[in-house]
Amino acid sequence: MENTPPARHPEPVPQGARGRVLVVDDDPTVAEVVVGYLHRAGYTVEQAGDGPAALTRFAAHRPDLVVLDLMLPAMDGFEVCRRMRAHGPVPVIMLTARGDEEDRVLGLETGADDYVTKPFSPRELVLRVDSVLRRARAAVPADGAGPLSGGGLSLDPAARQAYRDGRGLALTLREFDLLAFLLRHPGKAFGREELMREVWGWDFGDLSTVTVHIRRLRGKVETDPARPRLIRTVWGVGYRLDAEADRTEEGAATAPVPPAGGRSR
Repeated sequence: MENTPPARHPEPVPQGARGRVLVVDDDPTVAEVVVGYLHRAGYTVEQAGDGPAALTRFAAHRPDLVVLDLMLPAMDGFEVCRRMRAHGPVPVIMLTARGDEEDRVLGLETGADDYVTKPFSPRELVLRVDSVLRRARAAVPADGAGPLSGGGLSLDPAARQAYRDGRGLALTLREFDLLAFLLRHPGKAFGREELMREVWGWDFGDLSTVTVHIRRLRGKVETDPARPRLIRTVWGVGYRLDAEADRTEEGAATAPVPPAGGRSR
């Protein structure tokens, strides 16, 4: 019988090499599995079983990312996310029960960067953590550099700052990346699949993620989100940013003030 070498398993990445993750879930079995997979992927992981404990750990050791269950005792995941975000931007991946589409959409509208439905593959969750952190750490997107502007909008990718007619915009990480991508390609229509691949870096996922982020972004950059003039819907295709949109509505007379070092164009 021919001798065959024993199968080799990938060496685990040293813990802490890839960042700190806070896992918040009141189900000890789910939490144990998630923590184990993240440890083996090289993350330092802290754990909390309810909202107050999560906020305490968050304040003591600011994580690079939070994996947050929606259904928690004492305080639900929506409120936990809001309170964490009040102290500054932090990437959040929400865990939701399968079929609770309304909760998933509300989670994204609360500011979550991604969600994963239960039951889920722990390997997929690790990939989502990798993807969200990779985008969060990209101070300047790879496909362009320098300030961006158009349609009264000014973005500084290096500083992660955005303005509308000189007024600062409070954008989540994904909203900023989505707006920056559209500003780099004014006048071009993109399907939701393309946006998910180019902005989120995923070849899979629920396309409603894109729809919700477009709706949230319109609420922050449009004068009248119900009648968008900047981020247009292209029926049968997707979305397009009109950088030269007619801006005669109220407030359009104020010239955009770009961030320091930037210039309008």
